Amino acid sequence: MGRAVMLQGTGSNVGKSVLAAGLLRALSNRGHTVRPFKPQNMSNNAAVTADGGEIGRAQALQARAARVAPSVHMNPVLLKPSSETGAQIVVQGKVTGDARAREFQTIKPRLMPQVMESFAKVRRGADFVVVEGAGGASETNLREADIANMGFAAAADIPVVLIGDIDRGGVIASLVGTGAVIAPSDAALIAGFIVNKMRGDPSLFEDGMAEIARRTGWPALGLVPFFEPARYLPAEDSYDLSARNDERNGDADTGGAAGKPVRIAVPHLPRIANFDDLDPLKAEPAVELILVERGAPLPPGLDLVILPGSKATIADLAALRDEGWDIDILAHRRRGGRVLGLCGGFQMLGRTIADPDGLEGPPGTVDGLGLLEVETVLTAPKTVAEVTGESVEGGTPFSGYEIHMGRTCGPDAERPVHQLSDGRPDGARSADGRVVGTYVHGLFGGDRHRAEWLRSFGAKSAIDSHDALVDETLDGLAVHLETHVDIDRLIAIAR
Repeated sequence: MGRAVMLQGTGSNVGKSVLAAGLLRALSNRGHTVRPFKPQNMSNNAAVTADGGEIGRAQALQARAARVAPSVHMNPVLLKPSSETGAQIVVQGKVTGDARAREFQTIKPRLMPQVMESFAKVRRGADFVVVEGAGGASETNLREADIANMGFAAAADIPVVLIGDIDRGGVIASLVGTGAVIAPSDAALIAGFIVNKMRGDPSLFEDGMAEIARRTGWPALGLVPFFEPARYLPAEDSYDLSARNDERNGDADTGGAAGKPVRIAVPHLPRIANFDDLDPLKAEPAVELILVERGAPLPPGLDLVILPGSKATIADLAALRDEGWDIDILAHRRRGGRVLGLCGGFQMLGRTIADPDGLEGPPGTVDGLGLLEVETVLTAPKTVAEVTGESVEGGTPFSGYEIHMGRTCGPDAERPVHQLSDGRPDGARSADGRVVGTYVHGLFGGDRHRAEWLRSFGAKSAIDSHDALVDETLDGLAVHLETHVDIDRLIAIAR
């Protein structure tokens, strides 16, 4: 059994996922066999494993950082939010049901055996396992049934490194306060701390690091400067997505990325899913990709509107209408603009969406946007699979994955977008070819496929290999952590 260390945070979005990925790549670069593990994740940004299971996208990235194939056991419990208080529960890669937040608190203890089983499988044969917590370690109201943070660390008897985010402010209080409010037995598991996302002169926080160490008794393991290239890595949730959008493009209404030949808008749906589909496009210098937040209209002068994946298609379609984005999209289409629907976004483009079994809510049928002559029926079982194929127009090969409920058919589906290697057609295309829908995720990660799309707008791809860009970013992150984190001491802490 390999040694393990767990990264927990003072709260959500402190950078645990990125630090775990960087640490895994750094340890791999040192010649160690390493693997990631996250007992419980909550995210609609999912990845598909080779055996047809689902895990959080962050754990798939961490597996890549560790140079191993992703496994359902690296993230045995995945919660996929479908409403403000409810989520689909995925255990060891398979959907087991749905639960509201309060109900899930009673379910969690029953999931600990599967979590520990998966951890044992991940640990076997590895030199080190880097475990990532979820949310904040100081959520004492959830401690009794916890399987994600201190509850798991205590059950697995592994040390914890606590991460604080200086960029959001109050990092001294958040780290010291966590130690103050958690149970003494949990505090005893904390073997050190890291302060993440430092901007400016690190020497200005030397006294702060000493103050945290003095008040907690924990050793300081690193003060990590903000790693700007992390924007090339998949975001774990849509809050990260919004922040990156603000940093990358500025204010969409003021033309923050003026001069880029291809202008794309993506409505930020409440239950947006698999949004790393957008990352390869965002990385292209020729593309201005605008994530349009609620309360703002779609900006003028667009070349393409992308309707992204959704965990709750009917609810997100209603939200899209509430924002008036349906009017904006129809106007864009009348002006000759192009529209692409990905998975749930594809379903929204059709005439109707029927949910006869109440998979997303009360049974019934709703009108879609009517931009494609197709109809969707939401049905079980859920399709979760890696796929390959080629585009119908151009014959460009691609690889990606499907992860959806429902079947879509109709006249425009007789003009498929892709031909899958297993013989199935995929997607639908309008008669003039300007509205397209597909169930395949990950298309733009394929360099030839992305270049084909950009050529259709008269632009060229400037990225020879998006995969290489991600790996270069992971290697850069590993060097960054080797410079700013005491990795030798962290290795000594692991057990």
